[in-house]
Amino acid sequence: MALVATLAFNYFFLPPLGTFSIAEPQNWIALFAFLVTAVTASQLSERARREARNANERRRELERLYAFSQQLLSSDNAAELLNAIPRYIVDSFGVRSAALFLASRADIYRSGPNIDGMDAHDLQLCCLRSEPRIDRTNQRAFIPLILGTRVVGSMGISGSLLSRQTLDAIGSLIAIAVERVGAIEKLSRAEAARESEQLRSLLLDSVAHEFRTPLTAIKASVTSLLSSPGLLPAEKVDLLTVINEESDRLNRLVGEAAEMAQLDAGKVELQIEPARIRDVVDEALDELKQVLAPHPLDIRIPDDLAPARMDSARIKEVLVHLLENAAKYSGPDSLIRITAELKNETLTTSIADRGPGIDDFEQALVFDKFYRGRNQRVQVHGTGMGLAISKAIVEAHGGHIGVTSQLGHGTVFYFSLPVE
Repeated sequence: MALVATLAFNYFFLPPLGTFSIAEPQNWIALFAFLVTAVTASQLSERARREARNANERRRELERLYAFSQQLLSSDNAAELLNAIPRYIVDSFGVRSAALFLASRADIYRSGPNIDGMDAHDLQLCCLRSEPRIDRTNQRAFIPLILGTRVVGSMGISGSLLSRQTLDAIGSLIAIAVERVGAIEKLSRAEAARESEQLRSLLLDSVAHEFRTPLTAIKASVTSLLSSPGLLPAEKVDLLTVINEESDRLNRLVGEAAEMAQLDAGKVELQIEPARIRDVVDEALDELKQVLAPHPLDIRIPDDLAPARMDSARIKEVLVHLLENAAKYSGPDSLIRITAELKNETLTTSIADRGPGIDDFEQALVFDKFYRGRNQRVQVHGTGMGLAISKAIVEAHGGHIGVTSQLGHGTVFYFSLPVE
């Protein structure tokens, strides 16, 4: 184009016009200067275009690397991530196939059934030698996955030749992602072991403490019956009643522990059907007649309240736990109020007492397994499983359970259930 422009300049602007001849010697200098300027400008223009093209390619590679790094952060499961990484490489960088080898697992993870000549031997050899191997003829590349000074595996790419810098960056990102997932798995196992140990300690401490009281009463009653054959019939009935009641208490403690384990494991199936909360409340009150006898009850449940979807037996169990707590933690003759109302397609049921109340710090802990109030651990018997069981049951219904309280003025436990 520079030569064409020079000829056009001579033809149209240098005398004699309309010919390619040059009449005056100074015009040779002008024509030569024009040619040099045109060639120089064309070279600079081509260099600018080339640098712009390279910059755009680098920008696209950076965008792909960023998207690839975001995909590597999408999973914390090692097996799931390792199976997905080759597919991520294919989707992000437009290659035909990809494969991944990890020295710690001795497995090959592929993007698909077509491996394009990337067999396990090549990947293992690249990992052992810690050196990249690029076959431009067959468009294949093998890159070691290096984390610091340690080689954790290798990857193979076929169907496109990416730049060496991009290949190294992909390898580094994969190595970091694999190490991250491994660290998360180790941390999860350690945390699970710690929580399991803590849960076991709490269970043993709580259950052993609660078992001791009924066992002591049963042992004392049996000892009295065996060592005193001359007891009056009324005295024998009293001792047998103690044995019966404490046996029921032991049975309930064991049942609560088993139920808590089943709820945590999600092995309890709910029989969901429409039911009226007033009927369930009446069943719970009937079961707790003796416990609630010293307390006046104020029941405020409208007769026309719409039914809610629930497992009646499980919700009755929730009400039994909440009513029993209200009776245990409030003094004799103190009022217990039961209310239910419908708001925004949600049925909310509340149990209010006039007990000592719960401070703000403990309100966030009362639904934890085996947790009991600091001031009531010795005064009131219990395992700390009732509220945890209630929470698990309500949440299994898709509802919510909570508490509001003020020290010295009582406590309100409430739970909500969806109407539809």
